[in-house]
Amino acid sequence: MTVAIDRATGKRRGDRAPRPGLGQRLKNGYQKYWYAYAMIAPVALVLGVLIFYPLVYGFYLTLTDANSLNTARNIGVNHIDATYKFIGLGNYKDVLFGPLSYDRFWSHLIWTIVWTALCVALHYSIGLGLALLLNGKFRGRTLYRLILVLPWAVPTFVTVFGWRFMLADGGIINAGLHALHLPQPQWLEDTFWQRFAAIMVNTWCGVPFMMLSLLGGLQSIDGSLYEAAEMDGATPWQRFRYVTLPGLRSVSSTVVLLGIIWTFNQFAIIFLLFGNTAPDAQILVTWAYYLGFGQQPRDFAQSATYGILLLAILIVFTSVYRRWLNRNEPQLAI
Repeated sequence: MTVAIDRATGKRRGDRAPRPGLGQRLKNGYQKYWYAYAMIAPVALVLGVLIFYPLVYGFYLTLTDANSLNTARNIGVNHIDATYKFIGLGNYKDVLFGPLSYDRFWSHLIWTIVWTALCVALHYSIGLGLALLLNGKFRGRTLYRLILVLPWAVPTFVTVFGWRFMLADGGIINAGLHALHLPQPQWLEDTFWQRFAAIMVNTWCGVPFMMLSLLGGLQSIDGSLYEAAEMDGATPWQRFRYVTLPGLRSVSSTVVLLGIIWTFNQFAIIFLLFGNTAPDAQILVTWAYYLGFGQQPRDFAQSATYGILLLAILIVFTSVYRRWLNRNEPQLAI
């Protein structure tokens, strides 16, 4: 057997060069892409300060019994050192399986899931209906689009305060119902109507985003698909089912996922509409705020525990949701 030797290097021809180590690969990557790293560094720094540090510190608090009575604080010129203790997973055990776990966690989790499902379903169905209407050619279409976007353009706190005034006992909604001799619900006092009002206000705020996103998706669908389906004798419902919905799949999967995450963590609407006056209408994120800042003593450890559990729930849901979409992609493709 003859082995060819390269005279320049002294190595056998055909031998593979040894793979560089991790340190060398990082060095080569930095030398090649140093400009990209320099541009990303400020963003990474801001994310670290605003997101990762609070997240790590919040997780640390979940392992303690920290509250407003045993944390470090200043009273005048006197400094009081922290006295809270490390208790491990005690907070998680108390929140999930403690004597008050149903009243404080599970009941709010159930309502949060119902709230999220109803709101996102209304956002998507109403947004899709409006997008289909605005995708057609008719006079004044631009004006209608502008009007329907206004609820999204107005700041959330302005919208919620406006609804709060209208839903008050002497507000315009109950005044109109009284004029029509209809029952006047206690929108801001009764638990059922508090929840109904919260869903109604959140739907008002969330539909424009869904409408605009789906409208963009509709306009990206090739018109020749509709022409071919119509030539084959497809009914309007069949064109909607077999052309429109598959064409919107990528947009729909994204906006539904974003809608679920935003609605699950929708703090502003619940808090601005009810404050701390509607304990049974609170979702998990507002209940966590109440535990940490709305009661005395303020329970920082329990509030942080709710935050970590919220994050875990959303991470698990997102992973399952994306796997389900990837698994069903061939069946839903055009």
